[in-house]
Amino acid sequence: MPYDDRKLTRLNPQIAVTTLEPDKRVGLVVVLTGHGKGKTSSALGMVVRACGHGMKVCMLQFMKGDLFTGEWEAVKKMDCDVELVATGMGFCGIQGNPYSHGEHREAAQRALVMAKERITSGKYDLIVLDEINNAIHLKLVDLEQVIDLIRSKPPLLHLILTGRDAAPEIIALADTVSEVREITHAYRKGIEPQPGVDY
Repeated sequence: MPYDDRKLTRLNPQIAVTTLEPDKRVGLVVVLTGHGKGKTSSALGMVVRACGHGMKVCMLQFMKGDLFTGEWEAVKKMDCDVELVATGMGFCGIQGNPYSHGEHREAAQRALVMAKERITSGKYDLIVLDEINNAIHLKLVDLEQVIDLIRSKPPLLHLILTGRDAAPEIIALADTVSEVREITHAYRKGIEPQPGVDY
C-alpha cells in the first residue's frame, strides 16, 4: 500500500523515507513513572505510533473515568484499531473523590480481569495499563497480580505500565523505564489544568 502523506508536511521531500525492520521482533515491557507530567501522554504517543504501523492496541485506564479527557474523543477520530477503556472511578482519596477505597479497589480488580483477558488473548500488539503503578501504590491492585500480568504476556506483545511510584519489582521486570521528573508545574503557580495539555 503506498504511503499517503496528505496530512504530513516535510520540509525536504527530496530526502528518501526508509522503514526500519528489526532483525528480531521482541515485545517490550515499558514503565513510565515519576512525579512529573507526561506519563500518560508518552503512552498515548506510543499508541499513535503503533496506529501508524497498523497495530492493534488496547489502553485500560485504571484511575480515569470520572472526568472527561481528550484522548477519549481523539481515539474515536483515529482511523486505527485502538480500544480505550476507562475502568476507573477517579483518583482515589484526592480532589473530593466521593468513592470509598473499597469501591475503587473493586473497579481496579475488574480492570485487572479485563487486562488479563486482553494480554493473554494474543489479539493485541500493544497494551497500555494506564495509572496501574498508582493502583499498586494505593493498594487497589496487588503487586503480585501485576507481576503475574507481566509474566503472562505473549513474547511479541508490547506492555506499557504508567503511573507514579512504580514498584522496584516492576522496574526490575521492565525492558525500558523512563522517569518523568517535575521541575515546575503550572498547578503550583495557581493555574488550573488546561484542556488539550493536561487532560
